[in-house]
Amino acid sequence: MSRPMLRLKSTATDCRAAALVGLCLLASLPVFAGDFSVRDLHGKTHSLAAHRGQWVLVNFWGTWCPPCLSEIPELNSLQAAHKNLVVIGVAMQSGTRAEVADFVGAHQMVYPVVMGSRAITEQIRSAASFKEGLEGLPTSFLFGPKGELVYDQAGEITRKTIERLMQGRKPN
Repeated sequence: MSRPMLRLKSTATDCRAAALVGLCLLASLPVFAGDFSVRDLHGKTHSLAAHRGQWVLVNFWGTWCPPCLSEIPELNSLQAAHKNLVVIGVAMQSGTRAEVADFVGAHQMVYPVVMGSRAITEQIRSAASFKEGLEGLPTSFLFGPKGELVYDQAGEITRKTIERLMQGRKPN
């Protein structure tokens, strides 16, 4: 029984067609950001992958930072109003775990808070494919339901800005 000969030679047209098919297949795949995994003050783990299908707002802040403090009511309001949004606060240079927990309680923060570190900052920056360091506090990263970075902002963020982005509109 003879086997059919395998064609080893291809034409330029064959190669272009195969490349086009490959690109079409690749383009149809969703583009995800990297992942991060952080543990909040209550010991619960949060990752970008675990929140797939939801918006994820990561907010770097400090207890000593006036603009960060004025964001707290905005972030509380966002978290309470949107079941498809998870706000994760990352407390940077804000004292001990107990001091941050007391601060969170005193300010009635309703979203999970993580103790910040260089490693956590790098994880989240990497997930966001964000090349620069944090420019200052507060700094926020908004990831869409597919895990893609939608928006980043150094400086105070508002509920209105995040809601506009969630509706697919550019902020003012």
